[in-house]
This record gives sequence, structure tokens and C-alpha cells, in this order.
Amino acid sequence: MKELPKIYDPKQVESRIYRYWMDGHWFHAERDPDKKPFTIVIPPPNVTGQLHLGHAFDETIQDVLTRWKRMSGYATLWLPGVDHAGIATQIKVEEVLRKEGLTRFDLGREKFLERVWDWKNQYGNRIVEQLKTLGSSCDWDRQRFTMDAQCAKAVREAFCSLYEKGYIYKGKRIINWCPHCTTALSDAEVEYVEKKGFFWHIRYPLTDGSGSLEVATTRPETMLGDSAVAVNPEDPRYKDLIGKTVTLPLVGREIPIVGDEHADMEFGTGCVKITPCHDPNDFEVGLRHDLPQYLMLDGEGRITGGYKWDGMDRYEARKAIVAELEEQGYLVSIEPCTHNVGTCYRCHNDVEPLASDQWFVKMEPLAKEAIRVVEDGEVRFVPDRFAKTYLNWMHNVRDWCISRQLWWGHQIPVWYCEDCGKMTVAREDPCECAHCHSKRIHQDSDVLDTWFSSALWPFSTLGWPEKTEDLDYFYPTDVLVTGYDIIFFWVARMIFSGCEHTKKPPFHTVLIHGLIRDPQGKKMSKSAGNGVDPIQVINDYGADALRFNIITGNSPGNDMRFYPERCEAMRNFANKLWNASRFVMMNLSIEKNQLPETLALEDKWILSKFNDLTREVGENMDKYELGIAAQKIYDFIWDSLCDWYIELCKARLSGEDKAANIQAQKVLLYVLTETLKLLHPFMPFITEEIYQALPHEGEALMIQDYPVWREELSFPAESERLEKVLDAIGAIRSRRSEMNVPPSRRPHLFLTTEDPAAFESGRDYLCRMAMLENMTILPAAPEDAGGMVTIATRFAVCYLPMNELVDMEKERARLTKELEKNRGFLENQYRKLANEKFISRAPAAVVQTEKDRAQALEALIANLEESLRQLG
Repeated sequence: MKELPKIYDPKQVESRIYRYWMDGHWFHAERDPDKKPFTIVIPPPNVTGQLHLGHAFDETIQDVLTRWKRMSGYATLWLPGVDHAGIATQIKVEEVLRKEGLTRFDLGREKFLERVWDWKNQYGNRIVEQLKTLGSSCDWDRQRFTMDAQCAKAVREAFCSLYEKGYIYKGKRIINWCPHCTTALSDAEVEYVEKKGFFWHIRYPLTDGSGSLEVATTRPETMLGDSAVAVNPEDPRYKDLIGKTVTLPLVGREIPIVGDEHADMEFGTGCVKITPCHDPNDFEVGLRHDLPQYLMLDGEGRITGGYKWDGMDRYEARKAIVAELEEQGYLVSIEPCTHNVGTCYRCHNDVEPLASDQWFVKMEPLAKEAIRVVEDGEVRFVPDRFAKTYLNWMHNVRDWCISRQLWWGHQIPVWYCEDCGKMTVAREDPCECAHCHSKRIHQDSDVLDTWFSSALWPFSTLGWPEKTEDLDYFYPTDVLVTGYDIIFFWVARMIFSGCEHTKKPPFHTVLIHGLIRDPQGKKMSKSAGNGVDPIQVINDYGADALRFNIITGNSPGNDMRFYPERCEAMRNFANKLWNASRFVMMNLSIEKNQLPETLALEDKWILSKFNDLTREVGENMDKYELGIAAQKIYDFIWDSLCDWYIELCKARLSGEDKAANIQAQKVLLYVLTETLKLLHPFMPFITEEIYQALPHEGEALMIQDYPVWREELSFPAESERLEKVLDAIGAIRSRRSEMNVPPSRRPHLFLTTEDPAAFESGRDYLCRMAMLENMTILPAAPEDAGGMVTIATRFAVCYLPMNELVDMEKERARLTKELEKNRGFLENQYRKLANEKFISRAPAAVVQTEKDRAQALEALIANLEESLRQLG
């Protein structure tokens, strides 16, 4: 048995313990036919990334679940990996090239990709090492990358399979285009931001000179791409004009007036300019009326098409065009407005709708099964309110644009023949055209959306499309842990991909967490200056303190505020556990961890408390209430184990009775060891370090059995009996502290209770720990209670004849204040329990806890009222 240092220093422990785990290969998952598998795939962080609090939040939850299931006897696989992050990585490398005075076009595609792979090999493992610092118990032997050979094979198979079924097609559609990133974006990659803008009302003159139509637009520069003006065919103001033409201001193009229901008679003037290449609704109107398409913006957001404004940035052109409209008398008015503007999720620049030839996934046939598995409960969301979010999106999903105008990523496996013009779609790179056998073929230059490969992650990482043993054993996976912000980006796409390619949902539970915000509730970011570096927090307080802060502040689906000072509180908790463990070890002479044959009352109490704790923690973990479970373990260690049981044991540990001494040692060692196991998934480093110093069998703590409820350790009657005594001790000690009564003053206690046997059995504890001379149990309040300090608990009223030490008026005022305070608490409890929203949404265990708290307050108030009555 080694000696623990006086002070716990995470810096001296955590890296050494992690190496110990790695050397033992205990993170590695083995297929075991005698064990049930439990699988989590890590949401792959970007290869460009550095660990931020969002990662720490996500990975801590996964690690807690993984360690718990591993200790609970499952063949547990937590599969790690990183994402190639198409746009982000390409931007990073292009920034490096820019400093060298180069662009990717100077290098060419092949040389540029070599530079990206070099960058990935140099920096791509940074976040993996940071995840290890956090304590992540991933199976690093199975680490994957979304562009490794196996994932590339899966991507090819998925694309070709969907194409062969008619679910992937190439077509000209309105897509979301980011002029800054110069690539298409899917609908899920567009963030809508409320911005202030204007409606510019513009006059379009009828070509025959008989009048004009007034249209309004928030994007006047797009008028260069107008090919019609639409009016509702039922609108009596304009139906006679359908078929006539107007002359496009500044351009002189003659464009038709068409009748279409897209024009709302009740909105504005009822006339709508139609720009098929730059608005999704206008695109559909254009198809219905066979309108020409005029593309007036290029890929970098500059005017194009042979106009005098060609080459100008879209916003500079807007100013110039509005000025000229006003100068020539076409501008009727300008109306301020607030509207939602689509922005790029990555660079936050405004997105432009553009008509473009792109590759799409046909979503309607794929969405059906993805909707069914959630509606039928095969996949459940925790909390379940997010199922509605998911289903609402899936019921209204549009075809998914999967092509991106980048070089870094999975290049689309389509080859074009320069002779016959046909396409070859192939799983392996072809040497010739599949149709005319010409050798003159070239591959599509676009790459697939990063989320296309990420959508295959739960099964591509296990060997799909091959029928591997890992895929057969570990798939479907069990729980996906992720934030609510990527339900559309990733969760939905994994579900329909799993259902389509493997005929099984990829997981049975989606555990949703919120975002980590700063203490004021603001979203954390570098630009806002409120970001917190988790590695710095780990350096300051240790990984366990960060993890426990995150977990105890977590409630599924809800955002949490991160208070750095709570990390200090959690470090203090670690120190409390460390010091308690040192005390136990200094009093140990035994070398084997086993319970004694006979138990003292306090032994039965602590064992029963711990036994109940294991049941409650198990129930909370099963419901993914990790924060509640962690808080209960914290309370048990701080209060029951350290503040009470160790104090209760000190008399036996320091006494002359050797049998009683050994008895106390055995129970202390047992309870401490089992408590370390219970806490381990949450605070793995300190628990492993202490465990290795204690007498134990087997190797690492992380592979020991997780504690479960045991009938032979349940002593409810004895536990309840001692609980009443401890309640009285705590109340007396608190009162003594308030009154500054020195320990040398040992008054005689008079006590009334409905359970005299419990307090008689606890006489020794009361006298020793409440610093009393003796105790007398009375059937009713003593006659001279008015001259005594009265202390009310839930189970007894204690009278201490210390009137010479206390100002009676102050005591009456104190009781009155205490009564008012607790009445206020009780009113709050009543309000909470009357709140239907709280009752319906909160877990049943939380509701019951609140009811129990109300009952306890009622009992306390009754005793306080009695104490005041006795004072007169």
C-alpha cells in the first residue's frame, strides 16, 4: 500500500494515469459473444480544430457513459475519429499559401492536395491529444478519419448505390451560394439572421406606353436578371395586362407580364419581379412559364452578364443601380424593413441564391423510413421534445445539394466522356467511358459535402460496405451524443443513411445537450472575447474538476452557463476526497478489502446510504440524468462519508478495542473503494490514483464492476434510526456555532420525540458529537423550557439550558426569522409543485424530490412554531 502525497496535484497524476490505462489496453473493445455490446461513435471533430468547451461538454458526457457501461459488464466501444472538414481545412491551407504569395490555382489540384495532406499530418492529431488530456477512454486502435481508405470506399458505395436507385441526380436548381467560400451550401448550412434593410419600390413601364407596374424588392441589383413580372391571374387590377410586356429599367430588356398564383394580391402592389436564376420561388415560376434565365452574379458575388456594372461587388453595384434608378425617375420610394437574411454557417457572410448545375440527393423517398423509425420509437430523442424538431424538418425537407466547389474532400465519382458526352458513375476509377469505351474521360471537379461522409460515420467506421465482424457485433450503435444545433446537419442524415444502406437505424437513442454559454448566458466565441480554453482550465484545476463542473451543470437538451469559479469548487471537492482517503489510509492496518461479519449502527447506516445511492445513480444513469447522478455522489461523499461517517468512526479508530478498530477499518475501506468506483466515470483520474494506493485485487479501477444495489446491504430501519439522531446532532452543532458556544461548554440536553428508542440508541453519538454532558428524554417539554434554547428538527425538539449564554429576545427574534424564511421556502415549493409545465416536463424523480422537500419544510415549520410557543 503506497502513501498518498499530502496534496493532490493533477499535473503529477493525470498524464501518468492515462499512460497506465493506455499501456493496459483497457480502452480497446473486444468482440465477446458472452457480453452485450455498447457502442458510441464520437461526433468527429474537425481536423482543423482545437479543443473548446463544446467538445469538452460533448466528450465528457460520452466518456461518462462509456466508462459506466464498461464497468457494468458491456463490451464497450467508443470509436474515435476526426472529420476532414472540407471548407474549413481548405481555407486554412489557402491562408498558408497566401502568406507565401501563392494560390491553390498556382499549385494545381494535385500539388494543392499534397499540401493539405501535409497540413493534416502535421496538425490533424492536435485535437486527438487534447481529447486524451480530458480523459477520453476511446478505442484509439480503431481511430478513423473521414477521408481514410475505408471511409472513401464507403462514400463511393453510398454515392453509386443512391445514383443507381435514382436517388442522386444532377440538375439545375437554385442553390445557396457563399461568395466568400465560393461554394454551394445545403439548406442546413444556412443560418438566418434578422437584419435591417429596405424595400425599394421601382416603376417598370409598360412597353406600349400605357402606364407602368410598381414592384418592390430588397435586392434591387437582381433586377438585372429579371425575365418577367408576375401578377395573380385573379387580380382584377392586372388580369387584362397578362400577356403584355414591360421594359426593364436601365437594361431596356422587354419582359412579359405573366399570371401566376405566386403573386399575392394582398401583399404590396400585387406585382412581383421574377428573377429565375436568383430566387427559388422565381425559379419555379420561370419553369412554369418557360422564361429565359439570366445569371447576373458570378461565384464571388460580382456582377456579370454584359452590363455596365460588370465586375462590381454586389453591394457596390446595389448603390450604383439605386442611384441611377432615382436619377432616371424609376425609383418610386424606399421603405425601411427588417427581414431574415441567409448567412453562411462558417464565414457568416450573406448567402446568394443562384441557379447552378449541382448534384442533389432526392430526399422524399429517403425521408419516409427516417420519419417512421422516430415516430414508431425505434429511435428516441432525449429529451423527447427534440423528436418534434427532427420530424418537422424531415416532413418538409428539400432535396439535398451535395456538391461543393472545393478541391479538398471526396471527389464526386463521376466521369464525363469528351467524345460521346455521357457520364460514367463508378465505384473504382475507370480507364474508359462505360458507354463508348473512349479513353478521353475526366472526373467531375467538385467534391461531396462534408456531411455526406459524416452521414455514413456510424457504419463506415465499422467496415461497411464490407460485412465485417465489427459491423456485425457493434452495429447498430447505441447512443449518439450531440448538440441540438446539428440535428439537421448530421443526426437526420445519419438516420436516413443508416436506414437506407444498412436497413437499420444507426442508433436507438439520440442524447441531445445544449450549448455552453458564459455566465451572462451569451454564446461563447473568440470574436466575442468570452471564450474559455479548456486546456487552460485543466492546467489550472485538473481534468476531473472541469469534467465534474460540466456534468453537474448539465441537464439534457438545455444550455448551461459555465462558471469558471465552479471549477475551483470541484477542485476543492477533489481535495476533500483526497484528504478523506489519506485519513483512511493512515488508519489502515488491514490488507484485504472485505466487510466484517458484525456491523455497528453507523456501519449499517453508511452501507445502507451507499446501497440506496447505487440504486438511485443506476436509475438516473439509465435515464441519462448524468448531472443528477453526479450531484448525488457528490452529496454522499461530502456529507455522508466525510462529514459524518468518518467522524463517527474516529472513536473506534482511536479506541483500545482492537475488534472495533478492525471493524471500522473494514467498513471504511469497503465504502471508500466502492465510492471510488461509483465516482470513477465522472472523475476518472483521482479515483484511479487513490484506488491504486488502497489494498485491492485486480488491476485498474476502470475495469472493476460498477456498484449495484445489494439486498444484504440494506438496513432501512437502522438507517432511519441513526438519521434522526444525526439530524439532531447537526441542528445542535449549527446552533452552538451561531451562538459562538465554545466546545468546552457541555450542556445537558433535554429532548422530546415520538421515537425515544432511536435517540436512546444514539445517546453516545449525541453526547460525543454534539458536545453534551448528558441527555434526558422527556415525554413533554420541560416546565422551564422558557429559560432554554430550543432547537427543532423533523423528529425531535431539543432543549438546552443555556439561558445564561444567550439573549432570550435575540433567540425569539432568531426563531421568528427562521420561521418566516422557511415559510417562504415552503410557499416557493407549493408554487413549483402547482406549475403544470414543471410537473409535466421534469423527471418523476425530480418531482418526488420536490414533494419530499415540501413535506420536510412542513415538519420543520411545525417544530419552529412549537419552539416559539415554548419561549412565550
